[in-house]
Amino acid sequence: MTTPEILAVIATLAGFMMALSPTLQIRRIRHTRSSRDVSLLYLSLLDLGFVAWISYGWSIGNWALILSNTASLTFMTVTILIAVWFRRREPGDRQPEDRQPEDRQPGDGEAAAAFPPGRDRDERPSASTR
Repeated sequence: MTTPEILAVIATLAGFMMALSPTLQIRRIRHTRSSRDVSLLYLSLLDLGFVAWISYGWSIGNWALILSNTASLTFMTVTILIAVWFRRREPGDRQPEDRQPEDRQPGDGEAAAAFPPGRDRDERPSASTR
């Protein structure tokens, strides 16, 4: 094997290791049962980058680029799908107007007069003042 061939093998293996890295994010999403701390825009932009690298690899006939970025695209797309799935099932992501009356919180479309002067919106009444 020549030096470029050895480097291509090493780069391909490194690419596959990097492709597996989103599984750590999937593991965290499943553990916390939430995907709120995941930026879907960031992951989507990475997906577009993988498509660009696959296209470039295809145009120059570089299988190391094609294979490693295809694996990355696959795992990142799965990560995005899992994150979207968890967001759709998280009850806290409903819009205020979609919440049931018992789920509403002060400030979810109520008039500002509901908060007396001097009382902060985020301040919850203590048990003794209820």
